[in-house]
Amino acid sequence: MNDAYDAILVVSFGGPEGPADVIPFLENVLRGKNVPRERMLEVSEHYQQFGGVSPINAQNRALIDALEQELAAHGPHLPIYWGNRNWTPYLADTLEEMKQAGVKRALAFFTSSFSSYSGCRQYREDIQRAQDQVGAGALEIDKLRVFFNHPGFIEATVERAEEALNEIPAARRDTATILYSAHSIPLAMSAGCKYEVQLKESARLVSERLGGHPAHLVYQSRSGPPHQPWLEPDICDFIKELGAGGGVEDVVIVPIGFVSDHMEVLFDLDTEAKDVGSELGINVVRAKTVGVHPRFITMIRELIEERSSGTDERPALGAMGASHDVCPVDCCLRVTETKR
Repeated sequence: MNDAYDAILVVSFGGPEGPADVIPFLENVLRGKNVPRERMLEVSEHYQQFGGVSPINAQNRALIDALEQELAAHGPHLPIYWGNRNWTPYLADTLEEMKQAGVKRALAFFTSSFSSYSGCRQYREDIQRAQDQVGAGALEIDKLRVFFNHPGFIEATVERAEEALNEIPAARRDTATILYSAHSIPLAMSAGCKYEVQLKESARLVSERLGGHPAHLVYQSRSGPPHQPWLEPDICDFIKELGAGGGVEDVVIVPIGFVSDHMEVLFDLDTEAKDVGSELGINVVRAKTVGVHPRFITMIRELIEERSSGTDERPALGAMGASHDVCPVDCCLRVTETKR
């Protein structure tokens, strides 16, 4: 293994950690976006229902702690730093800290499994902006590839789904419907990236290992204007369709589009989707995100070793192969609006 890298940088979304943080955080998230203030205030109430605290920061701390133990046990022995897009610790502050510590070149792990503007290109833009803010002496940063079809991600997701299935009475377990859920994005944006096709492939790979359950890919958390088409079906609408069709007693939601709990998971899935199921007499169980599942943490180490060593061995399940290390200039473009 070469010594080209001297640190790991975990790059994530960020989230408020108290009631006073919520509005400033959401203003950061929505800056430059065509979202009415009324919608922002509505979303702020979702956070306030949970004490103004998003679980994502605590889960990132847990992930970093688990990864530190993994690297200490197996190598490479590299320090781990953490920077967010929308809340403390901000990327620019983290990059300044790394500069002061003498870090010259780091590998970045994005907490996103799939290729999209917000899950990949925007993080790369965030890093570039932070490097510009740090100025002379800013470190070089290379990103690890997306891992939607890496064996570690698929195996961890399968185990999380199996844990949820085991919460259903044995007599009904085999007939439970599985809904793979991910954050919706505008169709215009989806056309410029591999987000949807990667989600479909991940869901297929997981379903292959779970057996013959009815399974569907659904979406959640859309926020655009009504005239703008986004990826569908919406999860709550789909659960209503299942209820109208009859015969569905149990639904397992697998939040495949999220590696850790966000407010969208706590509110849109654990609150709204479960409430819809309850109204229709459908038992809704939500699988855990991969979080700090041991196989997922090992996967991160494997990705670090893969990129550091330059090996040709790049594990990937299915037919799509391992994703690229260096993003093409025309992938995951920021295209959000369509003409009316």
